[in-house]
Amino acid sequence: MSPHIRTYHELEASTSDLGEQVSGQAARVTSRLSSIDRVAAVMSGKGGVGKSLVTASLATALARAGRRVGVIDADLNGPSIPRMLGVGSAPLLTMDDGVEPVRTADGIAVMSMSFIVKDGTALDWHEPGGASFVWRGAQERGALREFLADVRWGALDVLLLDLPPGTQRLQDLHGMVPDLAGVLAVTIPSGASRDAVGRSLELCRRRGISVFGVVENFAGTRCSSCGDITPLYMGQAGVELGDTFDTPVLARLLHDAHLGLAAERGMLSDWISGGSETAREVTALAERVGALLVGIETGEGTT
Repeated sequence: MSPHIRTYHELEASTSDLGEQVSGQAARVTSRLSSIDRVAAVMSGKGGVGKSLVTASLATALARAGRRVGVIDADLNGPSIPRMLGVGSAPLLTMDDGVEPVRTADGIAVMSMSFIVKDGTALDWHEPGGASFVWRGAQERGALREFLADVRWGALDVLLLDLPPGTQRLQDLHGMVPDLAGVLAVTIPSGASRDAVGRSLELCRRRGISVFGVVENFAGTRCSSCGDITPLYMGQAGVELGDTFDTPVLARLLHDAHLGLAAERGMLSDWISGGSETAREVTALAERVGALLVGIETGEGTT
């Protein structure tokens, strides 16, 4: 028999081993999350809306307000959170009971594939013949489960997950964390973004996942001379999504060129300290999200 062909009993045994491994990870997820008050996700359903920038800014504002915050960069093929939070080149420390998350100057605990894949390439799998493809499906689901199960998160008020575009990772996360506190949906004003984010919100409705509200990013730019706001996109996706799904628009963030520069340099905390109009709105967003998290604890959460 060829050494590359396994018998039915060998395949059955390997499947059983995999099931036991997943079951063991699920138990570790439950144990690991027992010290975390709330797990919440930031999603969009569409790329290019600044979702990761919103996640990183929100995490920074929450930490500056005294909350214990963790962030999982769940975009395995395009991780960007560590750079924005100023820990892009930090090494991982493995302990006997798990991996120690990297911590920012503000105390945010961070885990990302960028700490593992150091050359900046996409996470890929190479077949024996040399062909390669970007990791999907079971591999991505397994990596997310390990980030939840095998990282020493410790006591946190909130663990934020920055989800990649699409709906699959949200479904995976909800399967691993059935008591997910809720999601924050990020959109830009355009109709294309409204439709894509709407599909993600429809999934939340079908699965009974609470939605904190909508953040409309790049809502416009304010003229420094006259003070008027000039739209950057056609449409009012934030308002339309809020009306369709009966959820509040928690923030409308104007374009701020200094924010992009601060994120590139890993200096979001300094940007918030600067007190620009958008920085003040991010701070207010953090207060609203924090109040929603407390409301869940007292039985007054979103529906």
